[in-house]
Amino acid sequence: MAERLLSCCEVFENLNLTEMDLDIGGIVKDIPITWRNSDLWLAAACIMFNPLFWNAVARWEYRTHSLTHCCGSAKRGCYLLAAVIVLLGLFRDYRFEKAISSQPIADVLCTDHVQICGSLLILTGTVLVLSSFLSLGILGTFLGDYFGILLYQKVTGFPFSVMDNPMYWGSTMNFLGYSLRQCSPTGLALTALVAVCYKIALLFEEPFTKRIYEEKKMREKKVD
Repeated sequence: MAERLLSCCEVFENLNLTEMDLDIGGIVKDIPITWRNSDLWLAAACIMFNPLFWNAVARWEYRTHSLTHCCGSAKRGCYLLAAVIVLLGLFRDYRFEKAISSQPIADVLCTDHVQICGSLLILTGTVLVLSSFLSLGILGTFLGDYFGILLYQKVTGFPFSVMDNPMYWGSTMNFLGYSLRQCSPTGLALTALVAVCYKIALLFEEPFTKRIYEEKKMREKKVD
């Protein structure tokens, strides 16, 4: 077993990328995606805009409490933001579907195995998203902590016992599964963009949320 692993590693050690004749332009041209397509770029714009929007608005609310003042309470402000996020998500999904339907399919994806894989991804993603929502509730899901509505303790049950940020990755699985079901390379490209945008969003969200709860602990210690 060790010898087999060693030979495998030697293959990569002896791999010289400079000697490889890769026609990147030819590979891109062979991918059945029409890049000069407005539906494709509109879908990409929606995918990038949504996490940028909710992070910007949530931080603005945390610093100014403007939505809380306008709506009369923190809960109402959070419900308003939740409604806007849901509507933006529905519009993004519409643009995603529009982009896929306006693009060619890839015959290599039109197999039973790929279709089954797509269905399993959708099923898994849906379970992760719904179970996350049930665990966190509306306020926990839609950035209630930025409104000062903090959870009493960290949620550690399923699906958070399986992975971090299951809402984001479950959503990504849904996009990936749907793209496979539609045999769409365009969908796969847009799904990759979804994953990248969520990952970038988490780089900002996680430290900021951690800071919110640390400040809460400090206030509680001062009271004690």
